[in-house]
Amino acid sequence: MKVVFLDRDGVINKFPGDRLYVTSLREFHFLQYAKKAIALLSKEGFKIFVVSNQAGVGKGIYSQEILDSITDKMLNDIRQYGGSIEKVYYCTHLKETDCSCHKPKPGMLEQAAKEFGFNLKKAYLIGDTIIDVLTAQAVSCKSILVLTGKERLANQKGWKAKPDFIFNDLLTAAEFLVR
Repeated sequence: MKVVFLDRDGVINKFPGDRLYVTSLREFHFLQYAKKAIALLSKEGFKIFVVSNQAGVGKGIYSQEILDSITDKMLNDIRQYGGSIEKVYYCTHLKETDCSCHKPKPGMLEQAAKEFGFNLKKAYLIGDTIIDVLTAQAVSCKSILVLTGKERLANQKGWKAKPDFIFNDLLTAAEFLVR
């Protein structure tokens, strides 16, 4: 089974900014070519999972209902474009709760692997932060950093981990994976 995990903010949709959240449908904007990338991966037989920290729910900044409506719209738009997401996993806990699912802890990846029966060592995680890279490394999955969100190449010296691959955006990463 070909598996790819995608972070949401900064990979699929526009990164809202440090310590900011997408708190409404109005604030959710797909990044250019993100739907095309997901459709390409889907067409090539990849099982795609979204794994995203959404602590804004736990902080009371936006509700679970708003998060669900954003997710429904995202999935519907992706479907209409020919893409398919197997399942979306969110950690809505506060970082301080020390749960097993808040990235960089790999709980969401492990849950998906258990539910869908695949080997994490053969999977990829595409994210826009070093936290995503650390999450991938925690389960020996390949990490791909895209430069459409939080992280910048100029910060490389300070990175706590080195990604396996770096691409400008999700489409370039997807084209690499299907080659």
